Amino acid sequence: MANSFVQFRADETTKIIASDICEKLGMDLPTYLRICMVRLVQENGIPFSMKLDEKTGSCGMAAMKAASRIAEENGIADMTLDEINDEINSARR
Repeated sequence: MANSFVQFRADETTKIIASDICEKLGMDLPTYLRICMVRLVQENGIPFSMKLDEKTGSCGMAAMKAASRIAEENGIADMTLDEINDEINSARR
């Protein structure tokens, strides 16, 4: 699949705040935007919410770390996004 360059303008303050939130969730802003686009297409709508918990920091990050640990324990940590999606699609059939 060929990659396309996507570019848009955003308010500088919004970009800085969004980048900071993404960093706290363990990713960068471009990764988040790619996730959003893929899931938007897969679900044909906005399918998820990731929020920082003001008391504990990041529930989303804790979930991602737990998922990474489980993947490592099961020897599947190096799967590509396409391989993961293939597994999900197979399980849904």
